[in-house]
Amino acid sequence: MAASAERARHWQYAELPGVDLLRASYVEKIFVRHTHENFVIAAIADGVEVFHHGGADQYAGPGALALVNPDTPHTGRAGVPEGWRYGAVYPSPGLVAEIAAETTTIRGTPGFISPVLEDPYAAGLVHQVLRAAEEGNALAADTLLRVAVTRLLRLNGGPLPRRAVRTAGARIAARARAVLEERMAEPPTLERIAADLGTSPFALLRAFRDVYGMPPHTWLTDARVRRARHLLDAGAAPAEAAVAVGFTDQPHLNRHFTRIVGVPPGAYQRERKNVQDGDGALLVPSRAWQNRQPSQTYAVETPEGVETPDAAQPADAKETPDAVETSDAVETPENPTPPSSGTPWESGSPSGCPVSPSE
Repeated sequence: MAASAERARHWQYAELPGVDLLRASYVEKIFVRHTHENFVIAAIADGVEVFHHGGADQYAGPGALALVNPDTPHTGRAGVPEGWRYGAVYPSPGLVAEIAAETTTIRGTPGFISPVLEDPYAAGLVHQVLRAAEEGNALAADTLLRVAVTRLLRLNGGPLPRRAVRTAGARIAARARAVLEERMAEPPTLERIAADLGTSPFALLRAFRDVYGMPPHTWLTDARVRRARHLLDAGAAPAEAAVAVGFTDQPHLNRHFTRIVGVPPGAYQRERKNVQDGDGALLVPSRAWQNRQPSQTYAVETPEGVETPDAAQPADAKETPDAVETSDAVETPENPTPPSSGTPWESGSPSGCPVSPSE
């Protein structure tokens, strides 16, 4: 996988509201520490991704899934010279909670326990969700997504611990975050915030990092990019969004946006606009995803208690037009491993892997 093959498509499918979709192949790409409002469910197709999560490097190779809960700081980079190729879905917390309430016994706010899960079958389901969305098969895309999330929650789910704001340091960190949110375009200095909150700069720095997993300036950049995404979704021009969230200019936004989202703001917005326009065009990334099959069957192993509509497994799938380059067809194992009652707690990271760059 050459560096010139790096590409990504970050888009939405109108029939899957609240869900972002991504196909990407990266070699030299490095994601800086950031968070997501939604869950991250990334299925690795080739290569290895390394991401720093929970104080350690996590390794995900072919057939594995990288799973990140909302508002959880993490990074991302290649774990092998050839990089990594993957597909990802980003369902909203509300959708995951809805699925968990209907199909699992999880009580409280649902989330993933281990950041890496070795499950080729679930990884295949993620790729099939993306393919169904690309082909405009709304019933299959929705069905496959719900079955995939159910399986992952049953294999690797549990209630997320509540973030308690009881200590004085945690309360100060929360107040500092509120100041930064309110004054995002023109934030005060660390010293000014600390003085206003009656503490010292280093005490504030330690408290903020303990609570939010990153120092205030890193959190602010992440929050600016997040708000810029909302502005772009609402139709603001990239240059307008840049100034509105506090970046110097559009190139400043471009640099940070690409380092966190994985695509430039202009490309991100074009995909969103294509969804809003509803022109029916299947804008699928090019040569990185050309290993096509003439027909596609959405094969689903249905978790117990979850009924899959017959329409999700079309017997008369049509041949993909030559003009539309679709994703790699993901073979579903003939006898996929059924969901187990056990919950894996370890990531299974291989030993002897390189250490991530310093933060």
